[in-house]
Amino acid sequence: MSSDLMIARRQRWLSVLAKAPGARLTSLWQGLGARPSYTVLRRPEIGLVMVQGRISGTGAPFCAGEMTVTRAAVRLDSGEMGFGYVRGRDARHAEIVAAVDALGQRADWVEKLEAAIVTPLALEAEARHRLIAARAAATRVDFFTVAREAGA
Repeated sequence: MSSDLMIARRQRWLSVLAKAPGARLTSLWQGLGARPSYTVLRRPEIGLVMVQGRISGTGAPFCAGEMTVTRAAVRLDSGEMGFGYVRGRDARHAEIVAAVDALGQRADWVEKLEAAIVTPLALEAEARHRLIAARAAATRVDFFTVAREAGA
């Protein structure tokens, strides 16, 4: 696999893992069975980051405020290092993200992690997004139709 594809996969995994509910990730992690041991390089730490937005999504940047994040770093006994950043104060969530990131760098674990953890979490996230979109669509008002009927 090319370096660009590995980077893209790792970015996708880290995004899915960081956004997943902590309890669900923990459940999938425990269901994985025997896992290689790791050493915690950076114990989970809680801090703040400044969140920046853009006007209309593409315009001038502005500071939207601060957000609590937790980060962790681990090293597998085989040498791979993994990093985890999650929003909020869930230390276990950050550590599991870091462990999955490290394991994902091993060719013998990629397919197992994709099937057992990343794909289920990604599908659940898509389902949540569809539900939110459906709820929002149910409240949509077509003002053009309302204006046209009022003048009729």
